[in-house]
Amino acid sequence: MQEDNKRLFKEYDELKKEIMALRLQLNSIDAEKETAFGKKDAVTKEISDLIKKVKELKTKRDDLTKQVKSSKEKRKELNDIIVKKIEGVKQVNAEKESFLKKFGLKEAPSRVKEEMDRLEMSIETSGMSFEKEKETMKKIKNLKKRYDETKEINALFEKSRSISKEIDKLKDEAEEAHQNVQKDAAESQRSHEEMLELSKKIDELKPKEEDAYKKFFELKQKFSEVNNSLKEKLEKLNEAAQKLGVEKERGRSERRGREDRILRSKEEEVMDKIRKGGKLTTEDLIVFQGIKE
Repeated sequence: MQEDNKRLFKEYDELKKEIMALRLQLNSIDAEKETAFGKKDAVTKEISDLIKKVKELKTKRDDLTKQVKSSKEKRKELNDIIVKKIEGVKQVNAEKESFLKKFGLKEAPSRVKEEMDRLEMSIETSGMSFEKEKETMKKIKNLKKRYDETKEINALFEKSRSISKEIDKLKDEAEEAHQNVQKDAAESQRSHEEMLELSKKIDELKPKEEDAYKKFFELKQKFSEVNNSLKEKLEKLNEAAQKLGVEKERGRSERRGREDRILRSKEEEVMDKIRKGGKLTTEDLIVFQGIKE
């Protein structure tokens, strides 16, 4: 029995040491596992943020591409109108030149009108002589006649100026559309290039994410294995503890039996001494006192 107890105590102590070592190992693996998960989670988040940015850039690029297309269409429409307007103004100018040749005019009727207005103003303000005034009035009359005869030419000049203004305005709009095409196309290209750079970075991060997850998964499996081993050792420790408890109780019962047998033997010896009139020792008296009680 003593050998069994020694064996059980030795097994119990060894199990406690093994359990302590397993717990330390489990804590170490758990810390590594959480670190690996943190790294994996950080890479996953970085990839997710980059994918979100790529989607935003793609939307921006696509919107800019649509704007470029729209601006190009607008520029083409404006240029087509400008071409037609230029053809129109050329026709009007041709008619204008024809009238100028017909009436022998070397200057626009508007210049004739300006000269008329200047001479009329000089009569009112210069205080010229009667003869000079008559001469000026005659010039004005001749100019007015020439001006009235060329009213149709005036209309052509006005039409030419009006179309030229329209052409200038259309050219400004076409240039603005062209500038928008250049600006939006450049911005679209920048977005596209940035999107390609981010996509490249995502491709570079994916293997890191896989490696981090693989490391985490391996540690998770190792943690599970060590944890299962710890559970088995704890069960064995519990069994050993229960066995030790039974053996202790059995040992105490056997000790009590031996003590009882020794005590009864002592009591018989004392009673035999008393019957024979023998001298009792101090120990005999203690035993005898116990018997009386």
